[in-house]
Amino acid sequence: MTDADDPGPLIGSGRAADVYDLGGGRVLRRNRNGASTEREAAVMRHVATHGYPVPEVFAAEGPDLVMTLLDGPTMLQAFGARPWRLRRWTRMLADLHLRLEEIPLPDLDLPARAGAAETLTHGDLHPGNVILTAGGPVVIDWPNAMVGPAGSDAANTWLLVATADVEGGVVTSGLARAARGYFVRRFVDQCGHDRIRPLLGAAAEHKLRDPNVRPHEAEAMRALVARAGTG
Repeated sequence: MTDADDPGPLIGSGRAADVYDLGGGRVLRRNRNGASTEREAAVMRHVATHGYPVPEVFAAEGPDLVMTLLDGPTMLQAFGARPWRLRRWTRMLADLHLRLEEIPLPDLDLPARAGAAETLTHGDLHPGNVILTAGGPVVIDWPNAMVGPAGSDAANTWLLVATADVEGGVVTSGLARAARGYFVRRFVDQCGHDRIRPLLGAAAEHKLRDPNVRPHEAEAMRALVARAGTG
């Protein structure tokens, strides 16, 4: 699909993958651990058919996924530059969660979260995985898509935004400058606090199995669950 040794200029790196510019408005995202992208691509194509905003997928083979190049900052990056729009973006993120819950389950062999398999879940639908393009928000990074209880994605995002490092450092820019606590409270309220609070413990249990979670993040997650009374 691409030259494995020279896929193009490196334009971004996350905890598990690198992104290369292929030219022509396309990018290659390559999993560093060699994990297949084919199921992720199938999920993205499924939600796209239901009008959900994801990058167009052109090809998926082994660890390589070729998609549309998106022009715009992540929602997380935008927080630091334009914190006065925090309220708008909180509503936007909550709406993306609620819209995803309405999409029918795909006919795919997906792993399942604890609890009823009620809805498709993204697994990491946080501000760092929402690109703010001129045409609206677009949700990226679907390798952790699963089926699970409605609201489990929102519980996971509550956990991540409240406790995790973002974009390579402790939250001292982005979310911190834009009042992370305010964002979390409004997001949780809009997604339904009483509905998602009971799912917080299961979200933490699942996330703590992720080898990319840092020790101090794990400690903060356990403390949040204890405070919420869901552990």
